[in-house]
Amino acid sequence: MCRLLTYFGMPAVLEDLLYEPEHSLIIQSYKPKEMISGTVNADGFGIGWYHPQKDVKPFTYKSTLPIWNDVNLPSLSRYIESGCILSYVRSATPQQPLDLSNCQPFTYGNLLFTHNGRIDKFHKTLCRPIRNILSDKIYGIISGNTDSEHIFALILNNCQKYPKKTLEQSLYTTLLELQELAESYQTNVYANVTISDGKRLVAARFATKPPAPSLYWLQDKSKDTNPIIIASEPLFSGNWTNFPENSIINAGEDGYINIQQI
Repeated sequence: MCRLLTYFGMPAVLEDLLYEPEHSLIIQSYKPKEMISGTVNADGFGIGWYHPQKDVKPFTYKSTLPIWNDVNLPSLSRYIESGCILSYVRSATPQQPLDLSNCQPFTYGNLLFTHNGRIDKFHKTLCRPIRNILSDKIYGIISGNTDSEHIFALILNNCQKYPKKTLEQSLYTTLLELQELAESYQTNVYANVTISDGKRLVAARFATKPPAPSLYWLQDKSKDTNPIIIASEPLFSGNWTNFPENSIINAGEDGYINIQQI
């Protein structure tokens, strides 16, 4: 399974998030402590962020290289500064190609999305049922073949179907749909996700068969914007909170956090 790192709050330099912590995402790529499937995350990585002063679509930088082998990232990370950053290192599910189309974060419009987990036997179980639910427009944006991108498509489908729903409500509806599908097709879904439009951050820890993959959050209340970090594993010593099983956290620009049980 992959490892995630998300930051939301006052603008921060990417280098400080990726490289400085004692148990950084770089280290988690080759020496994770809490993965329940796989041993390393060497099948690529991706980073998505929003420009702090422009209301534009998010930017992404992706590679199929192990994150520790990318010679450009150290320099780029000193330059990139943002108040909303979603990143991950990939441990590919067997039989899923190592291809840029399968690299996260996935984007659509102003949304960024990352997923850690899996749908067991995805192509034999929920791939076709999920696609059958999607509108033609959302179906047409799928460019890869991962379960992660199909989960994102299902969220987008609910955003399109229920435009008055909030992002967290669309995620909640999607996870319930996945639970129903998993029961119908006798499979399991593990879905730790983060999704943002640059102004809100929504994250979930979810599994139809516990335990869900590890996920933690930490908030620095000493700063005006109360920045929040969400990570698969704590990056450093601190007051990290373990996500409750099957829960959704959402935070706005004011830094207020709301936790909802699924």
